Amino acid sequence: MKKIIIAIDGFSSCGKSTMAKSLARNIGYLYFDSGAMYRAVALYCLENNLVSEDGIDTETLKGRMGDIEISFIADPVTKNSITLLNGRDVEKEIRSIEVSKVVSKVAALDFVRTDMIDQQRRMGESKGIVMDGRDIGTTVFPNAEMKIFVTASAEVRAQRRYDEIIARGDKADYNEILENVQQRDHIDQTREVSPLRKADDALLLDNSHMTREEQEAWLIAEFKKITGEC
Repeated sequence: MKKIIIAIDGFSSCGKSTMAKSLARNIGYLYFDSGAMYRAVALYCLENNLVSEDGIDTETLKGRMGDIEISFIADPVTKNSITLLNGRDVEKEIRSIEVSKVVSKVAALDFVRTDMIDQQRRMGESKGIVMDGRDIGTTVFPNAEMKIFVTASAEVRAQRRYDEIIARGDKADYNEILENVQQRDHIDQTREVSPLRKADDALLLDNSHMTREEQEAWLIAEFKKITGEC
């Protein structure tokens, strides 16, 4: 059967990556986390002192984009993708609150988005992929055969992010996370380049009160409708 591109967009901390990974495993597709790519660039900025109270040192970053190589490998046990920054596993580091505070500002830079979008499109040339992010269905793959836009309340998303950080043994402050979620929503929706929005032909999924199993069943059902497997 002909393979398709599945684009999953939506707000931060909606669980897009989790559902995208699960869907990819269930249907035998490859998964790419576009958000991790922007997080890796944000981590690079933090590690190279390109972030200050005044914002991002855009001129220096622009000159160094050629030195930033982002790739993915599959975890041999879980089969989930692991993000590599210049060959180094940074999967844990890019999920920190420090990176979360910076990533939307980095992702709003036109030259960063242009570079990342070019890489993402190359990843999708063979189809048979699931990719999640903020502008996959609107900018990266506007002709994707299946588009999902995921949303949930800011409070629910902040609680999920808090639980995730606590579960891996790190400290977290719920109110700080909620403020970060709300700030990221504003930045993502108002940036000049590829703002976060629902594509006209995307299916809306509000998972505020859905279990993971309910999400998986919904996604598989929609996939089968689009591919004609049902």
